[in-house]
Amino acid sequence: MKIGLAIKKIRAEKDISQKELSKRTKISATSLSQIEKGTKRPSAKNLTKICKALDVPESLIYFYGLEEKDIPAKNRKLYSVVFPALEEMVKKLIVAS
Repeated sequence: MKIGLAIKKIRAEKDISQKELSKRTKISATSLSQIEKGTKRPSAKNLTKICKALDVPESLIYFYGLEEKDIPAKNRKLYSVVFPALEEMVKKLIVAS
């Protein structure tokens, strides 16, 4: 699961700079950069701040952070068929909010 990449994708979809997200969350730009690169995991408190600043539910971060290897082998074929369509719908919701 790539939580940091999910945050980065959502931030980009909403056209928010890392600097702006840092201001909104009061999390240092350095820490946000490390989170987005995956070298640091956000604490529960910081993840809540990030979700609030991005105006998205935490579950959306987890959805966006899913990787095929996170899915049980028996469900991967279904995942590969369903996930792209769901991801497109989520992108539209993100941009609309």
